Amino acid sequence: MIRQGRVTVAGRIVLDPESPTLESEPSIQLDGLTPQPARRYLMLNKPRGLVTTAQDEHARETVYQCFEGAGLGWIAPVGRLDKASEGLLLFSNDPAWAASITDPASGPTKTYHVQVDALPDEALLRRMETGIDDGGEQLAVSRVHLLRSGERNAWLEIELDEGRNRQIRRILAALDLEVLRLVRVAIGPLALGDLAKGAWRDLTEAEITALRGG
Repeated sequence: MIRQGRVTVAGRIVLDPESPTLESEPSIQLDGLTPQPARRYLMLNKPRGLVTTAQDEHARETVYQCFEGAGLGWIAPVGRLDKASEGLLLFSNDPAWAASITDPASGPTKTYHVQVDALPDEALLRRMETGIDDGGEQLAVSRVHLLRSGERNAWLEIELDEGRNRQIRRILAALDLEVLRLVRVAIGPLALGDLAKGAWRDLTEAEITALRGG
Protein backbone atom coordinates (compact mmCIF):
# COMPACT_ATOMS: atom_id res chain seq x y z
CA MET A 1 0.00 0.00 0.00
CA ILE A 2 2.77 2.43 0.94
CA ARG A 3 4.94 1.82 -2.15
CA GLN A 4 1.81 2.21 -4.28
CA GLY A 5 1.41 5.78 -3.07
CA ARG A 6 -1.86 5.09 -1.20
CA VAL A 7 -0.67 6.48 2.15
CA THR A 8 -0.29 10.17 2.95
CA VAL A 9 1.01 11.89 6.10
CA ALA A 10 -0.02 15.53 6.55
CA GLY A 11 -1.10 15.57 2.90
CA ARG A 12 2.26 14.27 1.62
CA ILE A 13 2.55 10.90 -0.13
CA VAL A 14 4.94 8.56 1.70
CA LEU A 15 6.59 5.81 -0.37
CA ASP A 16 9.12 4.51 2.18
CA PRO A 17 7.61 1.81 4.47
CA GLU A 18 10.38 2.50 7.00
CA SER A 19 9.70 6.24 7.20
CA PRO A 20 9.30 7.03 10.96
CA THR A 21 5.76 8.16 11.71
CA LEU A 22 3.80 8.07 14.95
CA GLU A 23 0.85 5.67 14.83
CA SER A 24 -1.19 8.35 16.62
CA GLU A 25 -0.45 10.95 13.91
CA PRO A 26 -3.93 12.40 13.19
CA SER A 27 -3.20 13.22 9.53
CA ILE A 28 -2.30 9.71 8.34
CA GLN A 29 -4.67 8.68 5.54
CA LEU A 30 -5.14 5.60 3.36
CA ASP A 31 -6.74 6.29 -0.02
CA GLY A 32 -7.85 9.65 1.33
CA LEU A 33 -9.46 8.19 4.44
CA THR A 34 -8.18 8.29 8.03
CA PRO A 35 -7.90 4.70 9.33
CA GLN A 36 -9.68 4.03 12.60
CA PRO A 37 -7.57 2.74 15.51
CA ALA A 38 -8.12 -0.81 16.66
CA ARG A 39 -10.65 -1.08 19.46
CA ARG A 40 -9.14 -1.69 22.88
CA TYR A 41 -10.87 -3.02 25.99
CA LEU A 42 -8.83 -3.11 29.19
CA MET A 43 -9.23 -3.81 32.88
CA LEU A 44 -7.05 -2.20 35.56
CA ASN A 45 -6.66 -2.98 39.24
CA LYS A 46 -6.73 0.66 40.35
CA PRO A 47 -4.53 1.42 43.36
CA ARG A 48 -5.82 3.65 46.12
CA GLY A 49 -4.69 7.27 45.89
CA LEU A 50 -5.00 7.76 42.11
CA VAL A 51 -7.68 9.95 40.54
CA THR A 52 -9.70 8.71 37.58
CA THR A 53 -8.87 11.43 35.07
CA ALA A 54 -6.33 12.07 32.33
CA GLN A 55 -5.10 15.35 33.80
CA ASP A 56 -5.73 16.71 37.26
CA GLU A 57 -5.90 20.44 37.96
CA HIS A 58 -4.35 19.86 41.39
CA ALA A 59 -1.43 17.87 39.93
CA ARG A 60 -2.48 14.68 41.71
CA GLU A 61 -1.34 11.31 40.35
CA THR A 62 -3.84 9.73 37.95
CA VAL A 63 -4.75 6.22 36.82
CA TYR A 64 -2.98 6.85 33.51
CA GLN A 65 0.40 6.43 35.18
CA CYS A 66 -0.41 2.71 35.26
CA PHE A 67 -0.28 2.67 31.43
CA GLU A 68 2.96 4.63 31.00
CA GLY A 69 5.11 3.26 28.17
CA ALA A 70 2.41 0.90 26.89
CA GLY A 71 1.68 2.91 23.72
CA LEU A 72 -2.06 2.36 23.99
CA GLY A 73 -3.15 5.58 22.30
CA TRP A 74 -6.35 7.24 23.46
CA ILE A 75 -8.39 5.25 25.98
CA ALA A 76 -10.99 6.54 28.44
CA PRO A 77 -12.23 5.17 31.76
CA VAL A 78 -15.56 3.38 31.65
CA GLY A 79 -17.17 4.73 34.82
CA ARG A 80 -15.10 5.95 37.74
CA LEU A 81 -13.61 5.10 41.11
CA ASP A 82 -12.85 7.96 43.49
CA LYS A 83 -9.34 8.63 44.76
CA ALA A 84 -9.76 6.65 47.99
CA SER A 85 -11.33 3.63 46.25
CA GLU A 86 -9.53 0.78 44.52
CA GLY A 87 -10.14 -2.26 42.38
CA LEU A 88 -11.65 -3.05 38.99
CA LEU A 89 -11.76 -0.17 36.50
CA LEU A 90 -12.43 -0.55 32.78
CA PHE A 91 -10.94 1.47 29.91
CA SER A 92 -11.77 1.54 26.22
CA ASN A 93 -11.62 3.61 23.04
CA ASP A 94 -15.07 2.32 22.02
CA PRO A 95 -17.62 4.94 23.18
CA ALA A 96 -20.67 2.84 22.26
CA TRP A 97 -19.46 -0.14 24.27
CA ALA A 98 -18.57 2.12 27.19
CA ALA A 99 -22.05 3.66 27.13
CA SER A 100 -23.62 0.19 27.32
CA ILE A 101 -21.58 -0.57 30.45
CA THR A 102 -22.42 2.68 32.24
CA ASP A 103 -26.12 2.79 31.26
CA PRO A 104 -28.01 2.86 34.62
CA ALA A 105 -31.02 1.09 33.10
CA SER A 106 -29.31 -1.83 31.37
CA GLY A 107 -25.65 -1.85 32.44
CA PRO A 108 -24.17 -4.68 34.55
CA THR A 109 -24.23 -4.63 38.34
CA LYS A 110 -21.08 -3.63 40.23
CA THR A 111 -19.85 -5.59 43.24
CA TYR A 112 -17.75 -4.09 46.04
CA HIS A 113 -16.02 -5.34 49.17
CA VAL A 114 -16.20 -2.62 51.80
CA GLN A 115 -14.52 -2.50 55.20
CA VAL A 116 -16.41 -0.45 57.80
CA ASP A 117 -15.45 0.70 61.29
CA ALA A 118 -18.26 -1.09 63.14
CA LEU A 119 -20.13 -4.39 63.39
CA PRO A 120 -23.39 -3.75 61.53
CA ASP A 121 -26.38 -5.87 62.49
CA GLU A 122 -28.99 -7.33 60.15
CA ALA A 123 -31.35 -4.38 60.65
CA LEU A 124 -28.72 -1.92 59.49
CA LEU A 125 -27.94 -4.01 56.40
CA ARG A 126 -31.61 -4.06 55.48
CA ARG A 127 -31.72 -0.26 55.86
CA MET A 128 -29.01 -0.04 53.22
CA GLU A 129 -31.26 -1.98 50.84
CA THR A 130 -34.35 0.01 51.77
CA GLY A 131 -32.47 3.24 51.13
CA ILE A 132 -31.75 6.58 52.73
CA ASP A 133 -32.48 10.18 51.84
CA ASP A 134 -29.36 12.24 51.24
CA GLY A 135 -30.18 15.87 50.54
CA GLY A 136 -33.37 14.95 48.76
CA GLU A 137 -31.75 12.11 46.76
CA GLN A 138 -32.88 8.57 47.48
CA LEU A 139 -29.93 6.19 47.66
CA ALA A 140 -29.93 2.42 48.15
CA VAL A 141 -27.87 -0.67 47.40
CA SER A 142 -29.39 -3.55 45.47
CA ARG A 143 -27.91 -6.20 47.78
CA VAL A 144 -25.63 -6.40 50.82
CA HIS A 145 -24.39 -9.15 53.10
CA LEU A 146 -21.74 -9.60 55.76
CA LEU A 147 -18.53 -11.20 54.48
CA ARG A 148 -16.61 -11.39 57.76
CA SER A 149 -16.15 -9.45 60.97
CA GLY A 150 -13.50 -8.91 63.62
CA GLU A 151 -13.61 -7.28 67.03
CA ARG A 152 -14.19 -3.72 65.85
CA ASN A 153 -14.80 -3.74 62.09
CA ALA A 154 -16.38 -5.79 59.36
CA TRP A 155 -16.25 -6.45 55.62
CA LEU A 156 -19.44 -6.18 53.58
CA GLU A 157 -20.17 -7.30 50.03
CA ILE A 158 -22.33 -4.69 48.32
CA GLU A 159 -23.96 -4.74 44.88
CA LEU A 160 -25.11 -1.65 42.99
CA ASP A 161 -27.29 -1.58 39.91
CA GLU A 162 -26.65 2.14 39.37
CA GLY A 163 -23.60 4.33 39.77
CA ARG A 164 -24.35 7.61 41.50
CA ASN A 165 -21.50 9.78 42.75
CA ARG A 166 -19.90 8.27 45.89
CA GLN A 167 -23.09 6.28 46.43
CA ILE A 168 -21.79 3.67 48.88
CA ARG A 169 -19.85 6.20 50.95
CA ARG A 170 -22.88 8.50 51.19
CA ILE A 171 -25.20 5.67 52.30
CA LEU A 172 -22.78 4.44 54.95
CA ALA A 173 -22.10 7.96 56.21
CA ALA A 174 -25.84 8.50 56.64
CA LEU A 175 -25.88 5.34 58.78
CA ASP A 176 -22.90 6.53 60.88
CA LEU A 177 -20.49 4.02 59.38
CA GLU A 178 -17.00 5.05 58.25
CA VAL A 179 -15.51 3.39 55.18
CA LEU A 180 -12.00 2.06 55.87
CA ARG A 181 -11.50 0.43 52.47
CA LEU A 182 -13.63 0.18 49.35
CA VAL A 183 -12.64 -2.27 46.61
CA ARG A 184 -14.63 -2.94 43.43
CA VAL A 185 -14.24 -6.67 42.82
CA ALA A 186 -16.56 -7.28 39.85
CA ILE A 187 -18.51 -5.62 37.06
CA GLY A 188 -21.26 -7.95 35.92
CA PRO A 189 -19.64 -11.35 35.17
CA LEU A 190 -16.12 -9.86 35.05
CA ALA A 191 -14.21 -10.45 38.30
CA LEU A 192 -11.04 -8.64 39.37
CA GLY A 193 -9.50 -12.01 40.22
CA ASP A 194 -5.78 -12.11 41.01
CA LEU A 195 -4.77 -9.14 38.84
CA ALA A 196 -2.01 -7.36 40.75
CA LYS A 197 -2.57 -3.86 42.09
CA GLY A 198 -1.61 -1.31 39.44
CA ALA A 199 -1.56 -3.99 36.72
CA TRP A 200 -3.80 -4.15 33.65
CA ARG A 201 -4.72 -6.59 30.90
CA ASP A 202 -6.79 -6.74 27.73
CA LEU A 203 -10.24 -8.27 28.00
CA THR A 204 -10.97 -11.43 26.06
CA GLU A 205 -13.58 -11.43 23.29
CA ALA A 206 -15.87 -13.48 25.54
CA GLU A 207 -15.53 -10.94 28.37
CA ILE A 208 -16.21 -7.99 26.03
CA THR A 209 -19.39 -9.65 24.75
CA ALA A 210 -20.56 -10.75 28.21
CA LEU A 211 -20.25 -7.23 29.59
CA ARG A 212 -22.27 -5.91 26.67
CA GLY A 213 -24.99 -8.35 27.65
CA GLY A 214 -24.59 -10.36 24.49
